Amino acid sequence: MTRGFLVGAEEIIRSEGSDGLRAEPARGRRMLFYFLACACTYGALMGTFGVVHGDRLWMVLFSAMKVPILLVVTGAVCLPSFFVLNTIFGVRDDFPAVVRALLTTQAGFAIILLSLSPYTLFWYASSADYDAATLFNALVFAIASLGAQGLLRRHYRPLIARQPRHRMLLRIWLLLFAFVGIQTAWMLRPFVGSPDLPAQFFREEAWGNAYVAIAEKVRGVVRGGGTGESER
Repeated sequence: MTRGFLVGAEEIIRSEGSDGLRAEPARGRRMLFYFLACACTYGALMGTFGVVHGDRLWMVLFSAMKVPILLVVTGAVCLPSFFVLNTIFGVRDDFPAVVRALLTTQAGFAIILLSLSPYTLFWYASSADYDAATLFNALVFAIASLGAQGLLRRHYRPLIARQPRHRMLLRIWLLLFAFVGIQTAWMLRPFVGSPDLPAQFFREEAWGNAYVAIAEKVRGVVRGGGTGESER
């Protein structure tokens, strides 16, 4: 079973554009399975920071739910405007293939994310600094995003070869997804969960500017102290 899972994951992350753009129900179900399995597993591991017992077990469950929710919500927010842009650029007929490429990339992102989980667990075992743990997870997401971008570019090659306008649309999608994803992650926090606070699905003060908060957190870690706030 493990071998079959790994083989299927390899097929996704090594697939080329012509493979990923085929409309096959079985392929779609396989993508959904890998997306949910890998995203939920990495989320659960995120929630293991600190001692996992009692109330902290809820943090594992919450984080397992939140990672796929983050990716789905971000994609759902970006997709309508991206559809309009594809229409304006005159490539609306290619949009079904675009969606399949994006869904394949989401599954690939989740697989890459899970493959990086040993580093996250090693970091947890090496440091009890909560702010550093959240920043390290942000770094892991960034690395997984870079890998997923390479996968998406491969799946976009047939589209770009057919219509060069897709190259600009691809860049726009990457910017939209990154911008919305960072803010969505901020609103869905906590993912790691501070051991000093009770496990909650949302923090009471969920709204705010993610970019300002991240800058403050980085400054706090660099200076060797916390941000002065209970949860980021």
